[in-house]
Amino acid sequence: MNALPQTNPKDGSAESGGKSPLLSVNNIEVIYDHVILVLKGVSLEVPEGGIVALLGANGAGKSTTLKAISNLLRSERGDVTKGRIEYRGERVDRLTPTDLVKRGVVQVMEGRHVFEHLTVEENLQTGAYTRGDGRAEVARDLEMVYRYFPRLKERRHAQAGYTSGGEQQMLAIGRALMARPRMILLDEPSMGLAPMLVEEIFQIVRNLNSGEGVSFLLAEQNTNIALRYAGFGYILENGRVVMEGDAQTLADNEDVKEFYLGLDSGGRKSYRDVKAYRRRKRWLA
Repeated sequence: MNALPQTNPKDGSAESGGKSPLLSVNNIEVIYDHVILVLKGVSLEVPEGGIVALLGANGAGKSTTLKAISNLLRSERGDVTKGRIEYRGERVDRLTPTDLVKRGVVQVMEGRHVFEHLTVEENLQTGAYTRGDGRAEVARDLEMVYRYFPRLKERRHAQAGYTSGGEQQMLAIGRALMARPRMILLDEPSMGLAPMLVEEIFQIVRNLNSGEGVSFLLAEQNTNIALRYAGFGYILENGRVVMEGDAQTLADNEDVKEFYLGLDSGGRKSYRDVKAYRRRKRWLA
């Protein structure tokens, strides 16, 4: 895989010299079944070579945002009715999902969807179905995936349905890499995994970002770990972006600490003590 511009360790953005962002989502509105308004004017950017976190509670609109970008909404009777999505300066919200994958944008769905009846290696090979550069190149990228995910190499002949949750998450990311993406949309990578495995997954994401130049947009409920690995973040509430900023600024914000980390200036506190209604009313005013 050809390396992209390297990430700036301070802010997670590529040294792009003022170039346009790799991905730009501009004021999009998403409606399901022609009546249910889910996203309300969402805008965000991902710089080339960056890791950006999309944060929020369950139901905030994170997965819908990723599906809007990857053009998977129509399979769920959803549509982008306003705004535009640009990738590398070109509008892409009218493309098919396959065409978008060929251009370099791949989504790893929430829930670690793997082909359970296939082996680990066969699953990885399915990720290269859009490519036409021959078996030698596919084999080379397969070894690259095994270099980042040595556990997958150990289980390469195992049936995917019998692997652990952590191994299936690694497999889903590895399969996405086989498409040679410039950007991966990663939906809830920590869901259902033990803390040690979550840390391992995010460290691999960082290694892929710095070693292969792959940009990431992470939709994640685990705000603590997401802000440790991302350079920039957006917080969604009820389908709207209510806060954005560099990762450290968000991590230090008192509202973010109370909502998502269970902390205030006096230390850890119970979620039942957080005055969510009053703060949300202020955010969404």
